[in-house]
Amino acid sequence: MGQSFLFYPYHIYMLKIILKYSLTLSLIWTVIIFVLCCTPGQYIPTTNWLELLSFDKFVHASIFFTLVVLWLIYLYSSNKLIASTKAIVILLCIGYGGILEIMQATIFSHRSGDWLDFIANSVGCLLGWWLFTKNKDRLKPVS
Repeated sequence: MGQSFLFYPYHIYMLKIILKYSLTLSLIWTVIIFVLCCTPGQYIPTTNWLELLSFDKFVHASIFFTLVVLWLIYLYSSNKLIASTKAIVILLCIGYGGILEIMQATIFSHRSGDWLDFIANSVGCLLGWWLFTKNKDRLKPVS
């Protein structure tokens, strides 16, 4: 109860921070994704070996994986996580990825929308939901 964080294992301390600030982290990450997606293409580094490894799709999936997990953690920590809110989060995050791809194709300069990016975004969302669902009980012991 009155213990300093130095006595906690590091991962428990980090989990407490994530749970405490889950809404703030979720909102910040949502904005970061928007900023990254509207950044003009000439400012995004490209490297041929990264393209060979399809690094771009991995980045898309990872970004949206994190987005879903952060929002689900927020709902879980605020006791609002039920099947319907999980479904809404998944659909909103997938829709957000789709809207950003459309905006890249039509509004943002030096950017182009890509169906494969949208698929990677969606796969990241679904993987985030799946992994959260499998591991959400690990959030309970933190007091």
